[in-house]
Amino acid sequence: MSEKVKEIGKGQFEETIKTGVVLVDFWAPWCGPCRMQGPILETVAEKVAGKAQIAKVNVDDLPEVAGQFGVRSIPTLIIFKNGQAAKTFVGVQQDAKLVSEIEALV
Repeated sequence: MSEKVKEIGKGQFEETIKTGVVLVDFWAPWCGPCRMQGPILETVAEKVAGKAQIAKVNVDDLPEVAGQFGVRSIPTLIIFKNGQAAKTFVGVQQDAKLVSEIEALV
């Protein structure tokens, strides 16, 4: 993981999403499609640098956070704006789509 994509640990979730636009990837290391999504998120992070944050939540480490947002399959990506879920995607998403959705909310 790079410094462009932040891994959210216990107690950091609310603080991370409370202001601005944040794309959160709910994932797990054993999930093949999640591993495919990782490099795409690195590209998205570069394209939206200074406008939005990209973060990851390991559903094995924080199942209560995943449950709070109804995450039933992974990868699930949720874009938050000022602490509120604004857009949800399930499955691997391409960078162009994610960047355009983020820019629409910035």
